[in-house]
Amino acid sequence: MRGFGPGAWRDGLVSSVRETAQGSGPRSWRRGPALTALCFLVCCGLGMQSWIALRLTGFDLGIFDQAVRAYANGELPRSPIKNVHHEFPPGFSLLGDHFTPALALLAPLYWLWDDPRVLVLAQAALFAAGVPVVRRIARHCFADADPLTVRRAADVAGLVYGLGWPLLNSSYTGFHEVAFAVPFTLLMLERGLAHRYGAAACWAALLCTAKEDMGLVVGAFGLVLAARARRTGHRGGRTTGLVLAVAGPLVSAVVIVWFLPAMGGPEGYYWSYGRLGADPGDALAHVVAAPWVLLQVAATPFVKVAMVAWIVGSLALLPLGSRTFLLAVPLLAERVLSDNPNHWPVINHYDAFLWPVLVTAALETAAGLHRGNRALFRRWAVGAGALASAAAVALGLNLLFRPDFWRPSPDKSPLATAAELIPDGVTVEADNTIAPRLTARTQVVIADATPRGADWVLLRTQNRTFPFASTEDQQERVRLLLAHGYTRVWDHAGTVLLHRTDPDTPIPGMRLPGPTSTPVRESVPTDVGGNLLLR
Repeated sequence: MRGFGPGAWRDGLVSSVRETAQGSGPRSWRRGPALTALCFLVCCGLGMQSWIALRLTGFDLGIFDQAVRAYANGELPRSPIKNVHHEFPPGFSLLGDHFTPALALLAPLYWLWDDPRVLVLAQAALFAAGVPVVRRIARHCFADADPLTVRRAADVAGLVYGLGWPLLNSSYTGFHEVAFAVPFTLLMLERGLAHRYGAAACWAALLCTAKEDMGLVVGAFGLVLAARARRTGHRGGRTTGLVLAVAGPLVSAVVIVWFLPAMGGPEGYYWSYGRLGADPGDALAHVVAAPWVLLQVAATPFVKVAMVAWIVGSLALLPLGSRTFLLAVPLLAERVLSDNPNHWPVINHYDAFLWPVLVTAALETAAGLHRGNRALFRRWAVGAGALASAAAVALGLNLLFRPDFWRPSPDKSPLATAAELIPDGVTVEADNTIAPRLTARTQVVIADATPRGADWVLLRTQNRTFPFASTEDQQERVRLLLAHGYTRVWDHAGTVLLHRTDPDTPIPGMRLPGPTSTPVRESVPTDVGGNLLLR
């Protein structure tokens, strides 16, 4: 078994360069960087388009911006937007919310440019970094094919991955910790296929720092790795696989049961499986007594079935033909068994966690078809490419060429104008839509159902904004503040900017989270989760 120290990293890097060069002429070398640049430009373009059009909001870009800026200042990742809205105690660290220490790797970027858009650029770069890795995976899978087939497989794989609809959706909706999960998963899979087991284990360890449930993916990878190594007689691979199969889920369990609560995370805060049981123990007992409940929950409502069909069908069902698909099972189970309707559509960032696994599994299946039946391989490969391309165009790529998507909607444009009137360094309650424009220079939280007594309040009154239930609630908030110490500074097209000119006047219902605050969960609007493609 290869070691886990610096030698493993060096050997992995040299091996990757050598494997990339095999079977590749000058044109292939040019196509690789070209596909990487294409992925970066498209993902960056969609992200910047959403920034310009005011589609990137406090939830989630503003939260991550505040967290990474805190890292850059040598502090724990804290976000007033998250903490105040969800009533977490003052000083609560996001490490108690989700286990995402990988975000600290982005802190140096804020020393160069202290702006939320640095996260948009970083995510696009991390997604694009996966293109050469996917091309290497294709070469591993088609290693026994003729050079022309190897080059074509690498090119098609790079294109399908780089313009995949999950990456485009994530770019469109803004930054998320999936930015690290994608390249870390790909590098873990590629090193496993290259039989560089020490490096694969290192990337698996890094993947666990992207989110607390990534240990389940690592565990599944360990099982697949051990099974394949047993068949090929690689003792090192079998040992590494067995270690990862145990260590991955163990890391997730320790993080969820011990670390998150130790960082202030409330027990059971994200438990979204009430149809199975009130807590994990209750759910396990329920499933053991009536295992068919898993199928019942996974299949209702039907949008869950449609979600799974879309995810595997968009690559012509090819992922189902590979053991690597096992890595996707924990993440799919989290979503189809969840009671949270936000987990069911395919227009959020959740599918990007799956994309490296799906593309790799599809390549492995396609390679098997090529070895067994080349005519069948061509039909499936063409079908997978066509479906993936159609999904990419339908769910994101076409947006880059629509001029109206590069402009804020009429109800959002005044927010940008009003935000410029707010001085630096003040406290602000802002419309969720404009919050990221204020995080770098003010102490901003989003305006919600509870007044917070900020120096400035910026809010729309004619279009519903998250998390208000109705425009009437937003209008009532403005009337309440005007009657209790605030003055209207700017009002245009349904957007109102208020300044607190009499801080001595108490505001009815005003509250800021304190040391004994009990965190509250978000209520999901009733129109979420009923449509697979509802954005």
